[in-house]
Amino acid sequence: MTILVTRPSPAGDELVSRLRALGQVAYSFPLIEFSPGRQLEKLPGMLASLNEGDLVFVLSQHVINYAHPQLRQNGISWPSHLAWFAIGRTTALAFHTVSHLPIRYPQDRETTEVLLQLPELQNVAGKRALILRGNGGRELLGEKLTERGAEVTFCECYQRSARIYDGTEEAFRWRDRGVSTLVVTSGEMLQQLYALIPEWYRKNWLLHCRLLVVSERLADLARDLGWQDIRVADNADNDALLRALQ
Repeated sequence: MTILVTRPSPAGDELVSRLRALGQVAYSFPLIEFSPGRQLEKLPGMLASLNEGDLVFVLSQHVINYAHPQLRQNGISWPSHLAWFAIGRTTALAFHTVSHLPIRYPQDRETTEVLLQLPELQNVAGKRALILRGNGGRELLGEKLTERGAEVTFCECYQRSARIYDGTEEAFRWRDRGVSTLVVTSGEMLQQLYALIPEWYRKNWLLHCRLLVVSERLADLARDLGWQDIRVADNADNDALLRALQ
C-alpha cells in the first residue's frame, strides 16, 4: 500500500513521517497553502470590543498560528474574561498551549454539528459571538448561533489558497509510484484533487484508489464524484488518520 497524503504542511509532513517510521510507503502532496487573513490586523480591536462571557470560536490550528503573533506584536494577551470554544481537541490544545486559558470543545468529532450540541451553547441569546476562521467555511455555525439569538461576527485570520500543479505530470508520477491510498481531509481539497487529475488518469487510477476521509459528509461527496472504496476516520487529527491507515 502506497499512501498519498494531501494535508497541507506541517500536519501532512508529520503524518508522512509517522507512516514512514512504521514502515509504510507514504508521500506528501499538499493541495493548499496558508497566508495571513485579510482581517488579521483587526483582531485585537474585535477582541477588545467583547464583554465578559461573550463567545469566541477558534475553528482551526491555523487561526492560532497567525493570531498569536499578531496579538503579541500588539502587546496583547488572549483575554481571559471571554468564553472560548474550539472545533476539536487538536485546535483546543494549540490554543491552550499559547493562552493557558480553559477552552471547551466537542470530545468525539470535529464537526460544527457536534460543537453546537455543547450545553454552554444552548442558551446564547443576547451574547456576542466572534468566529475566528480562514477565508470562508463553517457558515452553519454562524447561522445556528444567530438563530439562537447571538450577535455573530467573523474574523478572517488566515487565507487558504490552492497550490498550483501540472495535473498530467502529478497523475503520471503518483500512478507510476503505485499510489493506491489517498488521504483527504476537506471537501475543498477533494474537489481540487478530482479537478486537477486529467480524465484518463481519473478513470484508470484516481477513482480506483482507496480514499480515507474525515467525515460522513466528505464520504458522500466522494461517492458523488465516483469513488467506491471509502473509509471514514473517527476524527480529523493525525492520530485518528494513523489508526485508520493501520
